[in-house]
Amino acid sequence: MSDKRIESVKKLFTSQSAKVETNRGEAYYETLFDQCRQRLDALRELPPVSNRIDFKNAIFDEGIDRRDFLKWASATTAMLMLPASFTPLVAEAAELMNRIPVVWIELQDCAGNSEALLRSDGPKIDEIILDIISLEFHETLMAASGHQAEKQLEDAIETFKGKYILFVEGSIPRGIDGYYGTIGAKAETFEEHLLRLANDAAAVVAVGSCATFGGVPAAAPNPTDAVGVMEMVHGKPIINIPACPANPSNMVGVILHYVLTGQIPELDSLLRPKFAFGYRIHDNCERRAHFDAGEFVEEWGDEGAKNNFCLYKMGCKGPMTFNNCSIIRYNEGVNWPVGVGRGCIGCSEPDFWDKYAYERPMANANIKAPTGGVEKTVDEFGLGLLTAAGIGIGIHAAGSAIFGKKSHVEEEA
Repeated sequence: MSDKRIESVKKLFTSQSAKVETNRGEAYYETLFDQCRQRLDALRELPPVSNRIDFKNAIFDEGIDRRDFLKWASATTAMLMLPASFTPLVAEAAELMNRIPVVWIELQDCAGNSEALLRSDGPKIDEIILDIISLEFHETLMAASGHQAEKQLEDAIETFKGKYILFVEGSIPRGIDGYYGTIGAKAETFEEHLLRLANDAAAVVAVGSCATFGGVPAAAPNPTDAVGVMEMVHGKPIINIPACPANPSNMVGVILHYVLTGQIPELDSLLRPKFAFGYRIHDNCERRAHFDAGEFVEEWGDEGAKNNFCLYKMGCKGPMTFNNCSIIRYNEGVNWPVGVGRGCIGCSEPDFWDKYAYERPMANANIKAPTGGVEKTVDEFGLGLLTAAGIGIGIHAAGSAIFGKKSHVEEEA
């Protein structure tokens, strides 16, 4: 992770973390710190599940020195919306990740989230996930296949019953009694497979838009009757990490949070971690100033496009999409869709393929945005009558008020 990216992430997330700390009070974080300290002490007394690779040796062997690691831990602490004082605990939690067994299954999917996971950075995924985390089963990554792979899975869920985290990639087809998707020599349907493994899991993490909300397989006319994990699994803690693909930083963040606290992170109404999905893409977009100034790309290749003007008129759904990809970015933090000139398609929101994945403004789609985003046409905002600053303040105020009410209702519930 580059120094520039780390400082950028810390600056953005620390400002949000400071707000959370102020709202909850110093006593809350003192208590949480003590609880995390006790949790890590207890984990350290346990032997590694099945992976005995030493974390520090692994990262140092790959050329990641202590300074780089602590900078990564600091940025990750900020991303998790924790005060800077928690940085040593987050660093220690990373060292103890091989105490938590992980089982990863793929259902109706393209394996894009597994690909994203393999291309994570800081520390590189080969060290922090494959070598450090006790990844007990992953069909794409494991050497075993066929009956040997099935045997490894059965051994894992029996040995670590009630202790493993189940990662699910892909939607669940329910059509023709589930036989659109089967697995193994016994032709177990994806639905049966998921429910059996979820039954003995400590928590279930749905990764990617397909696993969370059905994704592309569930798009109209949804011939396989595909649904997301939360429509099938009940009675278990469920964490949704949507996007197509999900950002690997958010996957690592969820695991780190569980190692650190023994609990799932705070979630929004769609079961998404607030540390990752508590932000509108629009509010952290590098093109936001152009939106406020009324400067838009009118057609692909025009002068506005050449000058990185706002893509709202070209169908960008950033104003109604909650995700941190404008901050974290992809491919080792190099870029993200809007950065390369392509508007957001809202892939971390439910039904994104039917509602958002087109090149026209939301106002022209006859669909009401569920998140309180920008729904009127640009002209209806009255750019000729209002100042750019006034428009920006109005949009910020409306979004903040709606999101604030939503959070207040969730807290009361």
